[in-house]
Amino acid sequence: MNDIWTWRSLGELFEIGAGKTMSAAARNGADKTPFLRTSNVLWDEIDLESVDRMSIPEHELPGKLLSRGDLLVCEGGEIGRAAIWGGEVETMSFQNHLHRLRPVVEEVEPRFYVYFLQCAFTQLGIFEGAGNKTTIPNLSRSRLAVLHVPQPMLDEQQAIVAVLARIRDAIKTHDQSIALALELKRATMRSLFTHGLRGETQKETEIGPVPASWEIVDFSTVREWLQYGTSTRCSYEPTEFPVLRIPNVEPGRVNDADLKFGGLRSTEADRYRLKNGDLVLIRTNGVVERLGACAVYTGNPKNALFASYLIRASLKLDQVDPHFMAYFFGSELGTSVIAGRATPAADGKYNLNTGTIDALPLPLPPTLEEQREIVTILEAIDRKIDLHRRKRAVLGDLFKVLLHKLMTGEIRVAELNLSALQLPHDSPLKLKGTSGKYASTSERKS
Repeated sequence: MNDIWTWRSLGELFEIGAGKTMSAAARNGADKTPFLRTSNVLWDEIDLESVDRMSIPEHELPGKLLSRGDLLVCEGGEIGRAAIWGGEVETMSFQNHLHRLRPVVEEVEPRFYVYFLQCAFTQLGIFEGAGNKTTIPNLSRSRLAVLHVPQPMLDEQQAIVAVLARIRDAIKTHDQSIALALELKRATMRSLFTHGLRGETQKETEIGPVPASWEIVDFSTVREWLQYGTSTRCSYEPTEFPVLRIPNVEPGRVNDADLKFGGLRSTEADRYRLKNGDLVLIRTNGVVERLGACAVYTGNPKNALFASYLIRASLKLDQVDPHFMAYFFGSELGTSVIAGRATPAADGKYNLNTGTIDALPLPLPPTLEEQREIVTILEAIDRKIDLHRRKRAVLGDLFKVLLHKLMTGEIRVAELNLSALQLPHDSPLKLKGTSGKYASTSERKS
């Protein structure tokens, strides 16, 4: 840790206020005031999507209200989780499971302590044992008050906040872009699978309106055969044969980030070896919206097999584009079609069998060309989503590294070449005098 900074207890730097306890009188009383709970306080973010209200007596209210810039720290749940109240709502109170911290000295930037607490609780473990060991672990006011935290000079606190907040803002930008792109994809799917691309009139069918030239066909008419997967025991020990499982099936594609492997003999593995263009469907799941989700196998990972909770469909590729099918069954319409035919099981899961899959209705354009045009549009949106997710992941990793290095004093803000930090783009962050992302201890000392 940084031995240059002064260390003081939080109780020396902040007045720690207690929130209002929820009670029957507070729940049922008149003149209710909105209040924040621990679920509203995320790391460096206040979530106002769902805000509860309670009645607070007039004489208590002034002491239970938040002011812009208040530091809120969770007593329970993920103890220590903290954020700054930004004054988004004129009148806001807080529940007793939150602590409200207001500076009592001038040399304090509250958001610096949000980041320090995040580093301390999630990375450094220096406050392990700070919570009371009751039935529900909690961070009492007295324990919070005695936690020792650094107090750099105010300008250094503010500089550190500026760097970390800049990255956090860029992360939020990508989160918003992902959400917008996902909504665009949902809306585009609704339009494409009901109106098509040719400006045709629509006709009514068993699954709703579709373009007049499209047919509603049974799944069985566009597949060669269906097959259940292997029930061989799998492990993370690499072998020749990776085995796709439910976590590997994402809408439209295979995710090979979490692979297990099977120890089958080659002759047995050949029965389950996937071919390019095969559709792999989830046949059992506790979440009905995941039932029937399907991925197209395109050769990666090599020599892939598929597990027993999946069903492989070998398709008639001269009649149907597998990506078109995957997009349809991953759409709101396709998901509702599958959910309406699912069989609930005693264990709370939902199941599909080969007979049910064969009977699934599929809206089919008359040509492969139109199917592929639709696929091209949706793939373009998926590429946009993937780009934002990759950039968000890079920024998330960068935030964690800088949080650790700045809060331990391994690097100082003065060493950062901020001109290289062109956020929200993912240009590498370099330190002065270094050729890599981060300066090593030896580089800084030299």
